[in-house]
Amino acid sequence: MARLRLFGPARSAAGIGEASAPGETVATSWPGRATARPDFAELLGQCRIWVNGEPAEREWPVAAMTSGVIPPVSGG
Repeated sequence: MARLRLFGPARSAAGIGEASAPGETVATSWPGRATARPDFAELLGQCRIWVNGEPAEREWPVAAMTSGVIPPVSGG
C-alpha cells in the first residue's frame, strides 16, 4: 500500500492532503484517486510525482513508500 501526499493546488483539487492507495507502481497507485475527482485528474497530468524524495518515473515501485504530487509552479 502506497502512502500518497498532495501539495498546493493538487491538494485542493483532490480534496485531500494524504491517503493510502493500492498499486505496485507510480502509474497504478494514482489513477484511482484521479477518477473520483475530474479537476484532480486534469491537474495530475501536469504534475511531477516524487517517491521518497526523488523524482519518479511511472514504472517506479511504490509499495510501502511515500509518493507525492508536486504541481507546476510559476513565479519570478
